[in-house]
Amino acid sequence: MRCQASEIMKNTRELAIAALEEVAQRGAKPKDVLDRLSGSLDSRDRAFLMELVYGALRHRDILDWVLKAFLKKASGLAAPTMNNLRLAAYQILFMRVPEWAAVNEAVELEKAQGRPTVVNGVLRNLLRNIGDIRARLSRMRTEPTPDRIALLASHPQWLVRRWVARFGTEEARELAEANNRIPPLTLRINTLNVGREELITGLSAEGIEAEPTLHSPDGLRLKEFRAFRELPFSSALIAQDEASQLISYLLGPQPGERILDACAAPGGKTTHLAQLMRNTGEIVAVEYEKGRLRQIEENLSRLGITSVTVVNADARNLETTPLCLGNPGRCLFDRILLDAPCSSLGVIRRNPDVKYRHTAGQLGQFRARQTGLLSSVSKLLKSGGTMVYSVCSTEPEEGEEVIREFLEVSPEFSLVRPEVPFLEEFMNDGFFRTYPHRDNMDGFFGARLCTKA
Repeated sequence: MRCQASEIMKNTRELAIAALEEVAQRGAKPKDVLDRLSGSLDSRDRAFLMELVYGALRHRDILDWVLKAFLKKASGLAAPTMNNLRLAAYQILFMRVPEWAAVNEAVELEKAQGRPTVVNGVLRNLLRNIGDIRARLSRMRTEPTPDRIALLASHPQWLVRRWVARFGTEEARELAEANNRIPPLTLRINTLNVGREELITGLSAEGIEAEPTLHSPDGLRLKEFRAFRELPFSSALIAQDEASQLISYLLGPQPGERILDACAAPGGKTTHLAQLMRNTGEIVAVEYEKGRLRQIEENLSRLGITSVTVVNADARNLETTPLCLGNPGRCLFDRILLDAPCSSLGVIRRNPDVKYRHTAGQLGQFRARQTGLLSSVSKLLKSGGTMVYSVCSTEPEEGEEVIREFLEVSPEFSLVRPEVPFLEEFMNDGFFRTYPHRDNMDGFFGARLCTKA
């Protein structure tokens, strides 16, 4: 049994190293890579693979800091060797894997990569000094500074310093630490097919315990880890964070309306809007990236939604598409949702690689693009219509500042507070905001804008 377990661990570690390589070198999303690489694994091994990959990404900086003490020249190591060390160090520091297994499997795996002696020496030195390492980390936690918070939570210093200036030291630490916790699998129920209580009962009969979300009337959370693709009732469920679900209620779609979802992939909000409209009226779901159209279409098909027209186009130039040519009225909408491309700094807990991808200077670049998009799509709104701008970002440059700049040059629009009781606690100065550490949701921003009839 020990040999069999060892072989499984080795194979899973090989997949983990390959996944980390793809995320780092190709900019691939961890979820997409893991879905592709884990197809032949059973549920237990798939969960172990996810823990390794997401754990190494969440804690990369502190793992590198620990390993650096035992490496003469870390920069001289090939990326697969460095990732092998990170995975072993993660198991030693954060998991209940026997230390001998973590070291032995790393060394065995490294024999095919060329530096087994280095890996063996580094990891055995780490084990000899593990008590001192833990003590030093503990002291750092009791005397937090922005840079220590950044290191301990493996967040970029520029981001943590911003949060300290904005929230204070303690709350900045809470936010960074919340980003490193494994988030719950939150689902949205397709109420076109089934009610929430009925579905929770059905899942319980399958041995899957779930509970209603606290705020979204359409959501539920699983009480223990399950991969979405392993769940029954596929036509009744879609993976969607509770904060994302609330954005649809911020827009407030009504049956029979024409709605534009300007940046629609992967289709979570698109299908929710259709659900709230009882699959009537029409939603035009626009997506610029051809490769992401399939995600929308698969979700529409699986959930049985027929009221959505999918268009491959740039929402800023919708008037030039076949949808609108010869019929300008087709390019006017009762409501518009612009869930704009952004830094994704609000979803670090689900995509930990995001925190290593951006610099402070890039926030201004996102803001310029978002402001341009908002200005363009606003021209497609009917008189008296409603538009929601949203982003999955914690940063004001991509949220409040975009809206204020837009309102300065668009006097026909005004910021309107929604009359939705379960949104109230997330509203501040007319803006919608959620945070991982305060709400156990992804970090989202939203603003509801209206014109006079």
